[in-house]
Amino acid sequence: MMLRNVQSNYSFLLLLVSIQCLLVIVFSTDHYNRADFPPGFVFGAGTSAYQVEGAAFEDGRTPSIWDTFAHAGFSGGANGDIACDLYHKYKEDVQLMAETGLEAYRFSISWSRLIPGGRGPVNPKGLQFYNNYIDELISQGIQPHVTLLHSDLPQVLEDEYGGWLSRKIVKDFTAYAEVCFKEFGDRVLYWTTINEANVFAIGGYDHGIIPPGRCSPPFGVNCSRGNSSTEPYIVVHNMLLAHSSTMKLYRRNYKSIQHGFVGFSIYGFWFVPYTHSVDDVNAAQRANEFYTGWIMNPLIFGDYPSVMKKAAGTRIPTFSKYEAKLVKGSVDFIGVNHYTTASVKDRSSSIQKNTRDFGADIEADISLEALAADQYPVIPSGLYEFLDYLKEAYGNPPIYIQENGQKTRRNGTLNDTARIEYLHAYIGSVLDAVRNGSDTRGYFAWSLLDGLELLGGYGLSYGLYYVDLDDKELTRYPKLSAYWYANFLKGKTSITSAEDKLPIYNL
Repeated sequence: MMLRNVQSNYSFLLLLVSIQCLLVIVFSTDHYNRADFPPGFVFGAGTSAYQVEGAAFEDGRTPSIWDTFAHAGFSGGANGDIACDLYHKYKEDVQLMAETGLEAYRFSISWSRLIPGGRGPVNPKGLQFYNNYIDELISQGIQPHVTLLHSDLPQVLEDEYGGWLSRKIVKDFTAYAEVCFKEFGDRVLYWTTINEANVFAIGGYDHGIIPPGRCSPPFGVNCSRGNSSTEPYIVVHNMLLAHSSTMKLYRRNYKSIQHGFVGFSIYGFWFVPYTHSVDDVNAAQRANEFYTGWIMNPLIFGDYPSVMKKAAGTRIPTFSKYEAKLVKGSVDFIGVNHYTTASVKDRSSSIQKNTRDFGADIEADISLEALAADQYPVIPSGLYEFLDYLKEAYGNPPIYIQENGQKTRRNGTLNDTARIEYLHAYIGSVLDAVRNGSDTRGYFAWSLLDGLELLGGYGLSYGLYYVDLDDKELTRYPKLSAYWYANFLKGKTSITSAEDKLPIYNL
């Protein structure tokens, strides 16, 4: 069911979607519904600023490192100049959220829209937009969850002192966060400082495949600047310091008044051994400590895992006693972005000892074919086991699943049964984890709209809603997954057997 001349054929396509909603779809034997989750558990969806806002050069906004990266030919050769034009269409999109039944919505603020110079004067137009956006969400009963940085550091700070490579970023990020707390904190209770810091550092400073595109041979792609051996460790260190400084500010000046919560986001790979051999089991454990412990250990215990410090040596920065105290316990919750599980094979005996980066330090081969595939394999046990790992290894911190979703090729189809299968399986795994004692408190499907994806541009689709880029109005169309999610949120039992059917909701 390909989208052709979508504006004129919308009524016909909507009819087809409605019919398809009644089709028999067999996925799982596990029955659950919205009421099975604990009181206070929230369901939502998410997007980020550069992926959907557009208006990149309007009303005082200045470029971010993602603008620069995209215009250099990365991000699938696409850019966010227009994207989904949410900047002008936010009321329409909030209405879609309400009709879908979203209880919460996660979005990010564009630092360079709010403070174009990176520091200093606030942009009145940017401030007005985010105030209006937040007010619109609240008017529809939707709880805003705000991320302060989602891969889009102001380019001016990158140019001035190297962005996250400099300790100067701690002061500037904290000041930016304070503007957000001051201006929006009377309505926003849930703040995530930095999105998936671990993958941002690896992708942006080791492999060079995401902004700002830094790396060094032989580790990265098209490396022209950077040092893959040291920079990922420096970047995460400065992110943790910026986050903990921000948390200190919030607790000192805003917590008692606004009663909000501040968290930190990680990309939650789950690594499993390639075989049952002791070497592969140990390699998988190392991979989990490197990707997850890299962030979680400082936040919970005040220092990096010993296996990382041993492998990286002087290449990984050290926390002073004051910094360790500041970082330890500096989260109210952890945001988890999880998409897939990867297998790990030991290669500690074959790796070169004289050339090291983050990946080499793990001394393992990690199978990441799923990331390059058109769709993720459906392995909900990986999310369950990851949540259990966080519970057992890190004292069961409050968790919000901030991103989880299925990718498909962006080919115009509204018939995304693969996405329904994925969401059904993974939401079920979250329920199982909660029943097993995990303090998981929310789930956000990624994503609300088909936007610009960091690695695939507009060639990949994650959205519950299709956005027709060939239509000057950028019209949104609900996919089958939007109907499925709406039905679930409105209390219908999830699709579980040949007898179950999807009632129709007019989104």
